[in-house]
Amino acid sequence: MLRKTARGSLRQALRTAPRSSACSASRRLQSSLPKYDPHRTFKLTQPPTPSWDLGEGVSTTSPLAEAWNAQEKEGWKHCRLEDMPRRDVYKMLTSAVIPRPIAFVSSLSPDGQRNLAPMSYFNVIAHNPPLLTVSFSFSPGVQKDSRENILNTKEFTVSIISDTFVEAANVTSVTAPPDVDEWVVSGLTPEPSTTVKPPRVKESAVGLECTLYRHLDITAPDTGELTHTLVLGLIMDVHVRNAVLAADGQSVDPAKLRPVARLGGAAYATLGDGFELGRPSWRKLGERVLRMLGRSA
Repeated sequence: MLRKTARGSLRQALRTAPRSSACSASRRLQSSLPKYDPHRTFKLTQPPTPSWDLGEGVSTTSPLAEAWNAQEKEGWKHCRLEDMPRRDVYKMLTSAVIPRPIAFVSSLSPDGQRNLAPMSYFNVIAHNPPLLTVSFSFSPGVQKDSRENILNTKEFTVSIISDTFVEAANVTSVTAPPDVDEWVVSGLTPEPSTTVKPPRVKESAVGLECTLYRHLDITAPDTGELTHTLVLGLIMDVHVRNAVLAADGQSVDPAKLRPVARLGGAAYATLGDGFELGRPSWRKLGERVLRMLGRSA
């Protein structure tokens, strides 16, 4: 953890540090794009094909489906991943499996050094017991502080990132020395947790306190090199702002939460339109399904 004087020096250094040419080019590109619309939020619409029926596959009754079917004529790109450079495998998978939720992981080293970092290899995987997973990838010669902290202390928190502070969250992804406090770099506020020692992000509307449930070190099949560590976290406590709760008081309203997700490259996404599709009932559909299969009820 940085002392107060060190924090002040770090803030001053960040203000006065020269911007890289890549950073300047990125800002010039962004300045040519439409401005972000803070008023555009998640809303429910009808499903894409309300008239869809059993056995229909991709509908042929809408312009969207017609265009989708026509694209198949362009053929397919087949990728044998073991023959591809790792960077291309990464680009392909992270741009195809989208959108991905982001875990804003807070952890402490055994000596109390704070760490804060966003991770997009993340999801909730069970509710009984309540479990989430975060995967930490390795680069040659680069230690993942979050991974080391979690394995050593067995505790961490995950906060959900909203568009209101996404730039502050993104800056914590910088590969910095272990003694650099990402909380200071981001300007975000550590909020004391209830059960675990690592703080959660006060600005986040949802915070999850976790203990280490299991972990799995993943190695490359061809070299045996350690490439990832998969962490399973047991969710002990959940903190949710009352302002983002849905009417039932138990679930979160996505329009109020305003979550962001990761796409490929440097792209993030917010929620746009959504729609509801009820889970099919065999009691209602079973007889029709059996007739389609040529079987009797």
